Amino acid sequence: MPGITLLGLGPGDPSLLTRAAWDILSSVDEIWLRTKQHPAVAGLPSSVRVHSFDDLYENGEDFAAVYSAIVEKVLELGRRPQGVIYAVPGDPFVAEATGPEIARRARTLNLPLKIVSGLSFLEPVFAALGLDPYPRLVLMDALELGDAHVPSFPPDMPVLIAQIYSRLVASEVKSTLTAVYPDEHPVRLVHAAGTKDELVEDIPLFEIDRSEHIGLLTALHLPPLGEGTSFEAFQEIVAHLRAPDGCPWDREQTHASLRTHLMEEAYEALEAMDTGDPHKMAEEFGDLLLQIVLNAQIGSEEGEFAMADVLKGIHGKIVRRHPHVFGDLQLDGVQGVLKNWEKLKAAERAENGGEKGLLDGVPLSLPALAQAQEYQDRAARVGFDWPEISGVLDKIAEEIQEVRDATNEAELTAELGDLFFALVNLSRWKKVDAESALRETNLRFKRRFAHVEQGARKRGKKLQEMTLDEMEALWQEAKRQ
Repeated sequence: MPGITLLGLGPGDPSLLTRAAWDILSSVDEIWLRTKQHPAVAGLPSSVRVHSFDDLYENGEDFAAVYSAIVEKVLELGRRPQGVIYAVPGDPFVAEATGPEIARRARTLNLPLKIVSGLSFLEPVFAALGLDPYPRLVLMDALELGDAHVPSFPPDMPVLIAQIYSRLVASEVKSTLTAVYPDEHPVRLVHAAGTKDELVEDIPLFEIDRSEHIGLLTALHLPPLGEGTSFEAFQEIVAHLRAPDGCPWDREQTHASLRTHLMEEAYEALEAMDTGDPHKMAEEFGDLLLQIVLNAQIGSEEGEFAMADVLKGIHGKIVRRHPHVFGDLQLDGVQGVLKNWEKLKAAERAENGGEKGLLDGVPLSLPALAQAQEYQDRAARVGFDWPEISGVLDKIAEEIQEVRDATNEAELTAELGDLFFALVNLSRWKKVDAESALRETNLRFKRRFAHVEQGARKRGKKLQEMTLDEMEALWQEAKRQ
């Protein structure tokens, strides 16, 4: 049989071999297996001589190197006059890295190619779980998932994760999943589906790497986390708000009309961050996300941009601006990162319109303290900064004296602005966010002054009727509390 025959051995039990596969196996005297570690191998015709690539697994650097070596060897064998029968567990095109690549290369090289499909591991797994994969099911590879930091699929969808062949792989998969799913999330491990040793375990997620039954034929079924837990579901509900049968108010909104709401939600998110309340932060981040998704939906309806453009744009920007993470660039600490960051942004500015200044990208709508600190940060990254903090402190003293010396309102306004700017610079040198520091001070003042007001009411007085000493006493009491 010249060329290459890709043959599926089925999920495990030899009785599940297809008639076509059995006829071929019964008529040849030699086959090559990706691995002998498969139950169907024991049921092959006794007349066939079996070779395998198991030695490559033992000596290969990684799976990619092993699969590459297998592909090259199968192509070489396929050039022989008698060709080659290459058999793999399950189906040659389901959860099988070598089959599709061999087929692609064979077609490129004009090698005769025959594909003998097999029952994949999926059908017996579905049967063991009593599961119909429709209307939706995500299929994931355990090795890819284990290398990730967060799951790459919507958590409101059911998922089947294949190739959990060891406790180490199970542990890596668990680590990724618990970034989103709770430890106690109920899951099902399916072992040896399609064989006499088939077993289904119902356990919590945190126990998957403790199972004694994990082996080469183990898969994990992950039920959905629940309604409304995915970004895609959130996009759908926002799109529904804008639909003809949605909300009249939401349908009327434009980018311009939402501007104030976006600003308000941003400040409310900052306020939640200042309080340190995680539940409040989660709520306010949700409100802020609504504004972003709503604007993206409007952009999509107007043909301006889609959410995919927003995500792709920021994805590309992050990768581009972090060559020390996603590339080979070596940088020395935070300062090295910041200096390279400015080089990259300067190149971007040149590409996007030429000679824009270093500070032109700072939004004019930023709060004044935040804007000042960003200006100073950017200038410092290119070396425009005091060499020592003593210069900063001297500048503050100088500005205080100039405030004292101001002779009119215009001079006083300018000198106070300079003093604020110098104080922001001190914050930057001390690695304190000036905007957050002042907001925290404002909050403290508000709480303490509320205590003074409450104290006045307890005394049956109005604030205007209290002396400064009485108010100061209540103020100090608030500070002690």
